[in-house]
Amino acid sequence: MEVSYFAFGSNLSSPRLLERIPRASKHCVATLPGHRLCWHKKSQDRSGKCDIAVSDNPHDIVYGVVYLMTQDEKLELDVYEGAGIGYERREVTVTALHGVSIDAFTYYALEIDYLRQPYHWYKEHVLRGALEHDFPPHYVEHIRTTPSIEDHDPERHHRELSIYPEKP
Repeated sequence: MEVSYFAFGSNLSSPRLLERIPRASKHCVATLPGHRLCWHKKSQDRSGKCDIAVSDNPHDIVYGVVYLMTQDEKLELDVYEGAGIGYERREVTVTALHGVSIDAFTYYALEIDYLRQPYHWYKEHVLRGALEHDFPPHYVEHIRTTPSIEDHDPERHHRELSIYPEKP
């Protein structure tokens, strides 16, 4: 049985997700209303990672990609995402761009630090995913203009971005 996963952060990038879960497949682009994309998830590497924060503003919308995978792959993704440690897996209902509601799982940050910023390489995963899936220009610009910092580990920076053949 396949399950639906709503990706909104670095896993927007197909190369990034498929490196982790090779048989996952893109189902559609979808939105999650009443949420904002944030970069305040406290990471063990001292940077900020993506989170989706519940918002009181009904105009706040998070764009994402629904990927299909097996239940076993979902459990494998839990390990990558630190489910129960860094993120909590939750069920959400997203709306595909063609209007259909989809029940999916996604991840919410367990520890938040509003002073954290993403590393340049992490933000690039998110930006590449938004461009790959043709997100609206204002949303792409929001990602592009998010402040980011240099990783103190240049090897990790290189390794993370080595999955891409060229610059965006």
